[in-house]
Amino acid sequence: MASAYTAGFHSIAYVTAPSEEVAKTIARGLLGKKLAACINIIPKITSLYEWNGTVNEDSEVLMVIKSRSSRLDDLTKFVRENHPYDVCEVISTPITTGNHAYLDWISEIVPEK
Repeated sequence: MASAYTAGFHSIAYVTAPSEEVAKTIARGLLGKKLAACINIIPKITSLYEWNGTVNEDSEVLMVIKSRSSRLDDLTKFVRENHPYDVCEVISTPITTGNHAYLDWISEIVPEK
């Protein structure tokens, strides 16, 4: 019998990037530093946003990053230091439940802070 999962122990972080190459570089760095267990890169998204008083429309990729919630500050710092944007998107949401084996795997890959 599986033990109960503590909601919010793990999180999903979302990061947009200007290209797949940039996203892969950031993803490899996060994996290498054990700040994430898995990163999905979703190509060909369109982002519309206001920046400096102008509405912009850009083609981007979306990174969906699975990690421990306790590592989000370190993950965010790494992304900020390695991202080409002046202000990069790093937002997260807690995981409330899921496949316990998968969530346990995240814990095995990403050490506690």
